[in-house]
Amino acid sequence: MLILAKAMLAMMLGFVASVVFGLILIPLLKRANIRQKVSVFLEKNHKKKDGTPTMGGLIFIIPTLMVVTFLLLTDRMEFSENLFLVLFVFITYALLGFVDDYLIIKRRSNDGLTEIQKLFWQLAIALIFFYIFMRSGNEPILNIYTLGINIDMGWFYGIFLLFVLVASSNAVNITDGLDGLAGGLSAIAFLAFGLICWNALWVVGYQEIAIFCFILVGSLLGFLVFNTYPARIFMGDTGSLTLGATLASISLITSHELTFVIVAGVFVIETLVSIIQMFGIMVLKKKIFIMAPLHHHFEKKGYHENDIVKGFWIVGLILGMAAIAFGVWI
Repeated sequence: MLILAKAMLAMMLGFVASVVFGLILIPLLKRANIRQKVSVFLEKNHKKKDGTPTMGGLIFIIPTLMVVTFLLLTDRMEFSENLFLVLFVFITYALLGFVDDYLIIKRRSNDGLTEIQKLFWQLAIALIFFYIFMRSGNEPILNIYTLGINIDMGWFYGIFLLFVLVASSNAVNITDGLDGLAGGLSAIAFLAFGLICWNALWVVGYQEIAIFCFILVGSLLGFLVFNTYPARIFMGDTGSLTLGATLASISLITSHELTFVIVAGVFVIETLVSIIQMFGIMVLKKKIFIMAPLHHHFEKKGYHENDIVKGFWIVGLILGMAAIAFGVWI
């Protein structure tokens, strides 16, 4: 019962802080003319979104950090190296996304950091994460507890870790294309991992990581107050890069990498569709899908944005429940 009370309180604090901060931030962003330039390749109904404020990721990033800081200072959470790792990824990827969004706004186009620049900084952050991760006494072992499989990956684990962090951050970034889509899926994913973390008794600071997840879930729900159709603000790379990398870091720390693939199933599918589309265009000289990522394919097929988002949320929820069963119950 105490666990449930802590989880609900964490979500409530995150939600209230996020809604209040959103009400303050959105008018400020409008006044500063920090607005999104919508791509010319999207459906006509997206054109009316041109000029919508962006950098909305701040609505769940800053309140989450404020609540975590408050709980740490009041001794309601204990600081640990693993919590530091999660916060390190959360903050550094937020800064990276913020710089990308800032350049896009400054240049009045969709050109922020180049792909090479973005990849370089993603890898740099991942390398620092790997160094601290190994220094904290973690072993380069891939554990699949449900199946009783332990694979000692040795030095290859470093490459695996880099891939998971970078791929995950970009997967959420790819999925962030419809109002409320990435935010809702991320809330479901972090809710699932919050419950999974509370069962990861072997991880130092597992309760604090779980509480962090629940705070972020509440903050994301607060963000969705402003981001669901029709969106009053977009999360931008500030939010999407942060969410993907943070989710990946928690899966690595708790040794639930395989569970992570299930939880992030929709993000994985969206990314695979984009890769298949690129392969089709570059190698087969034809499109496999009408448009990539997958949510835009369904838009081209005539489905309404709201229906696509709700459908993807349902799939994400089913996968999240399956992951909890796989990672905790079974």
